[in-house]
Amino acid sequence: MPEGDTLYRTARTLQAWLEGRTVTAARSRTIKAPVERVVGRRVTNVEARAKHLLITFEGGDVLHTHMRMTGAWHVYSAGERWRKPGWQAAVVLEAGDRVAVCFNAPVVELQRDDDVGDLGPDVLRPPIDHDEIRRRAATRSPDMPIGDLLLDQRVVSGIGNIWRCETLFVGKVNPWAPQSDADIDALVDIAARLMGASVEPGPRATRHVYGRAGRPCRRCATPVAVKRTPRPVYWCPGCQGPFPE
Repeated sequence: MPEGDTLYRTARTLQAWLEGRTVTAARSRTIKAPVERVVGRRVTNVEARAKHLLITFEGGDVLHTHMRMTGAWHVYSAGERWRKPGWQAAVVLEAGDRVAVCFNAPVVELQRDDDVGDLGPDVLRPPIDHDEIRRRAATRSPDMPIGDLLLDQRVVSGIGNIWRCETLFVGKVNPWAPQSDADIDALVDIAARLMGASVEPGPRATRHVYGRAGRPCRRCATPVAVKRTPRPVYWCPGCQGPFPE
């Protein structure tokens, strides 16, 4: 699943490609996105909100897409060969000589507003509302593992599995520690810093634990462990403590 930083980079690309331009053709393969009605309207805004991408058109219609595990937006010049087959295109927007294609997104809908549900504060939208995050966390069980809490989009939005693992490693926190024992403010700040750096152009931040099962920890040389619960949790038993038995 694309994480918040990936969607922010996608939004930046689509902003540069479409914002301010008039839609000259549009089509979709889902009845929830009758995008033909936005033809002739300008794209007034493109934004990422946590893991949702919103394209707003003149007149108020909003195209809402959620990538989940399979979706991706591509941009092309008119006539350029697509990198994926056309039958995978969930929605296509043309603006003169520019084309934006959303492939394989499971959520594609045209709305009359930009409401995407009751999301927690977005970790990539400063200033972070720590009070609200703590308030929402307090509605969960105090025994809820902190690793699960960081993935709860209704508590704090935008953090996915990769940055959950990386954040907990940098904070030296066991993924299964109860949220009541964790410094949620500090962990959210770490996630914001790591993800914010990943949004910016240039090489991506080095992964400390994610995808490195069996390899030595970059900090203490203990082999990195992985546990599927069901998403794979990567952590260093030496720095962060063992899996609770």
